[in-house]
Parts: sequence; C-alpha cells; structure tokens
Amino acid sequence: MDASQPRLTGPHEVLEWTPPLPEAPGFEHLVVETPGLRTHVAAVGDGEPVVLLHGFPEHWWQWHDIAPTVAAAGYRALCPDLRGAGWTVADDPRIGRETRLHDVLALLDALGIERAHLVSHDMGVITAVQLSYDHPERVRTAVQLSVWPAFFTFSPRLFPAFQHLPPLIWHRPGASLRGTFSPRYAARPMSAATVDAHLAPMRRAEVDAAVRPLVRRMVLAEAARMMRGVYRRRRLVVPTLVVFGRRDHPTTEELMGRICPDPERYADRLELAYVDDAAHFVTDDAPAAVADLALDWFARAA
Repeated sequence: MDASQPRLTGPHEVLEWTPPLPEAPGFEHLVVETPGLRTHVAAVGDGEPVVLLHGFPEHWWQWHDIAPTVAAAGYRALCPDLRGAGWTVADDPRIGRETRLHDVLALLDALGIERAHLVSHDMGVITAVQLSYDHPERVRTAVQLSVWPAFFTFSPRLFPAFQHLPPLIWHRPGASLRGTFSPRYAARPMSAATVDAHLAPMRRAEVDAAVRPLVRRMVLAEAARMMRGVYRRRRLVVPTLVVFGRRDHPTTEELMGRICPDPERYADRLELAYVDDAAHFVTDDAPAAVADLALDWFARAA
C-alpha cells in the first residue's frame, strides 16, 4: 500500500493503550492511519454513520452513555479522539484553526463515509461548524451542544462564558484541569472516577502540550471570526439543532433571543432546544436527553 494512503488498523495492532482506556462496554477501538496522524476511534453499532466530536478537556469517552443509545436505534456511532486529545497520535504537534477540520475530512475518507450525521460539544463544535459551512455535502444533519450558532451577534452579557479561558491560554504543563468540571459547568456533581476518566489522557505529554495551541490558534481564532460576523455573511444549509442546558450560565432563552433573533435569515433550518437540570457539560448531566434529542433530529431533519 502507498504510504500516503489511509490505513485502518484494529486493536490487535495496538500493543498497549497508555494510559489505559476508560471502561465502556460494547465499544470497539480502532486506529485509523492517515498521513501524519493515527486517530483512535471508539465505535459501536451498525448502520448510517454518526460522528461524535468531543469537547475539552474530554475525548471519546464523553459519549460512552450516548453512543450506545444512538447505536441501538440503528446507527453506527463513531467517536474519534481529535488531534491533541485522547489517544490519537500526531507526527506534528502544530495545530491551527482548521487542522482538526482537515483531520476529520481525512478520517471520513479513510472510513469510506460520504455523509454522516454530526454531533459535537464545546471545542468539537468549532470543527463541526467548519465542516458544515465548508463541506455541507459531507453532513446529513448536525446537533451542536453548548455553543451558540456561528452567526450569533456578540453581547457583553456573554463575557461570563469566557471566564475559563485565561488559565487555558496560559496553561502550564502539569497544571490541573479538574476545576473545569466544577459546579459552574456541571449541574450534577461528577465523581472523582468520572473526572479521572475524562482527564486520563492529560498524562500524555503531547495532549498536555496541546492545550495552549488549541485555545490560542483554534478557539480564539475562530471565535474572533464569529464575533466579526464572518458567518453572518454565509448561509448554513445543514439542518442544525443547537442544544443548551438551562443552567449553562449565561446562556438563557432570553439571551439567545437577543443574539440569535432571526435564525432563518442565516440558516435554512436551525432549531434551539433546552435541557432541564443541565449545564455546560450537558452530555454528563443529561446523556439520555441528549441522545433522544439527537435521534429525533436525525429522523426529522435528514
């Protein structure tokens, strides 16, 4: 095989997962090789593909309570570790605004996926937005969790949503990220074991070192484009459901009405949904509700 072509390997070719993978019954673990990248993918089910893009500082395991429900409804749920996270290995540590976008496109090609449903959370939404706007032919429907539509209009009332960024911009190797899962961001207290599972890959030097470039070169760069109105000059054609926890301060229904007053002006089909008793980490607070909303959207909007 040409070394430049993607290669799919199985878990038998991985001598050891370091650190060990968190437990999640029913998943198969694959390594998809594309030029310069070995992407770890946790997969479950058979059928139409659903690609789930994790947030920060999470990885494939973020979906361990959601992907099996999606799979049980007749889909193939694919949960990749994006570059700089989880157990994915990159030859080049550099990360730019669209690096993960190119990675996901290469992954879809390697897996022979022409179009997929897309579910994303937090930092993963950036890549999902780029994919939906720049390559809509690859996306059947999109479910976007805990992040405003890309065409939002900035309001000073959004400032509290950015208070977590300074420590990440100046992240020091070895600095703890446990505070990320505080009651400020999770409506339901997470056990120490759950936080440990989310943060396990931070013991990998390349994942720890990726925090600053991910925030500086991807998050801030894309956020600046959104606030400048780049996406208000474009049209979102992918049917998109945007979901928030009702306790995800400062995002309220009233504020969303201010920053996204007429979504039909910018999107062919976009709906908003809210989950009770959930905050920013809605996938941990209410996994069943997230799975139900996603499955309903796939069925209604495809």
